[in-house]
Amino acid sequence: MVISHAGPLRAPGILRRALARNRRHLGLGTLLYCCHQVCESLVPILIGVGIDRAVAPGDGRALVVWVVALAVLFGLLSMAYRFGGRHLMRAITDEAYSLRDELAAKILHPRGLRTPLRAGELLTVASTDADNVSYLLDYVPRIAGAVTATLICAVALVAFDWRLGVAVLAGTPIVLGVLQLAGPRIARRVEAQQDLAGRASSLATDLVAGIRPLRGIGAERAAARRYHAVSRASLGASLRAARTQGAYLAAATATSGLLACGVAVLAGWFALTGRISVGELIAVIGLAQFLMEPLAMLAAVPSWIAEARGSAERVALVVNAPHVVPEATLAAAGDTTLEVADARHGSLDGLDLVLRPGEFVGLVAYRPADAEALVRLLAGRVAPEEFGGAVRLGGVHLQHLQSARELLHVEPHHTDLFAGTLAANLAANLAPEGAGPQQVDAALRAAAADEVVAAHPAGLEHAIDERGAGLSGGQRQRLALARALLARPPILVLHDPTTAIDAVTEQSVALGVRALRKDLTTLVVTSSPALLAVADRVVVVDAGRVRTTGTHASLGATDADYARAVLR
Repeated sequence: MVISHAGPLRAPGILRRALARNRRHLGLGTLLYCCHQVCESLVPILIGVGIDRAVAPGDGRALVVWVVALAVLFGLLSMAYRFGGRHLMRAITDEAYSLRDELAAKILHPRGLRTPLRAGELLTVASTDADNVSYLLDYVPRIAGAVTATLICAVALVAFDWRLGVAVLAGTPIVLGVLQLAGPRIARRVEAQQDLAGRASSLATDLVAGIRPLRGIGAERAAARRYHAVSRASLGASLRAARTQGAYLAAATATSGLLACGVAVLAGWFALTGRISVGELIAVIGLAQFLMEPLAMLAAVPSWIAEARGSAERVALVVNAPHVVPEATLAAAGDTTLEVADARHGSLDGLDLVLRPGEFVGLVAYRPADAEALVRLLAGRVAPEEFGGAVRLGGVHLQHLQSARELLHVEPHHTDLFAGTLAANLAANLAPEGAGPQQVDAALRAAAADEVVAAHPAGLEHAIDERGAGLSGGQRQRLALARALLARPPILVLHDPTTAIDAVTEQSVALGVRALRKDLTTLVVTSSPALLAVADRVVVVDAGRVRTTGTHASLGATDADYARAVLR
């Protein structure tokens, strides 16, 4: 469920919204938790009164009555806590789910997300920070219960002796007021800790994803040193936040304990002077001991709020982040001609390219940066204001088409497989109705991925780990290519789809892709002779613009630069 909202949401708005959309379960849970705290505070009172009414006079029948009353009270407080906790857990779980769902939808939106946060930080926001915001629904009933318990204790102490009640009613705000002075410091340190933890998580994600190329260039130690520096900074921030919170909680516990001890000592003096009875003394001491818990809980409120607010700030950063590509407004036309006109982005310097319906075109870029820039442009990962020229589909600017991603699919060079079965990965790009067995088999054969499936006894039900761990680079590449082919988009752009595949298999893949994409538009950005040989025409890009066009055979025979770049 994605929640729509008007205007940007800030941290307070995120927290208020969490309370508002879970108000039913939160209200019931808070009410029951307050009932539990009332029953808890009545326990020492019932014991004290029972001693005065039954034990002191030696009345056995009255003792039975008070014991039964105490048992009923324990039953009530137990049921209130149980059912209150059930409602609160439902509210916390629902809010965490709603937030994660909203954040995932925003992060994975086809129009892209403009944010300074990296992939690992986005993952942290969508998981840890979403959970921290939902924990606010646990803090509110705890605060309400602590306030209720404190008031009940104060009223009961006033009933025993007004001076005892005044000591609690006057001492509690003073203690809490002094402790609140540390709130801003705690908030700053918690926010710094959360920010650095997100950076460390982001860097760890990037390093794990790029471990193979890092090993290939021998950069493991440099990467480890970089992560060590970020991790140490995160550890330092965590320790500073923990020390601040620990010192605060120690001071809170000590002051709460001193207040409770003061009440108990005062009650003992009153008992010695005959102002209260023995039963009332026992009740007061029990209340004083019980009072330490709600006071400590109220003292911990700044730490709780700081953590929830810090996470809400990060959630708001993602929720309010604009999309890279503006919202599409036009329906697709029947013409699927793809036109790149005077494109200027990155290293591209006025590139012009036209793909007519049903064409199979190979594109060779002498500079890898040109290929990367063109693929980013076609994939819609560049904001309109960040490039010059135009990308049109059927004469309409790509960013204006509502169904652009359905018509034009770009399979990047670095693709990922997901944790699950091979079948689930193949179906990732499909419409809800899926594909039939014949379509699946055809896509697997075309990408030479049928060999990957046949290598595992479970076939398509073989389970793979995140990012396809356990499969070779060539196997992952073939499965990703089969997934793209199975989607059968009207226009398919492939970027170096066979770099990890041996030459014999590459030839088979080239023929299979060409046959399966018959009558469909295909652009293959590659330097593979096998793929270029089956193309209707080859476009050569150099220095950010189209240098020449021809067939693979003619270019190989007449263009020395092309021959050096492609033939091997």
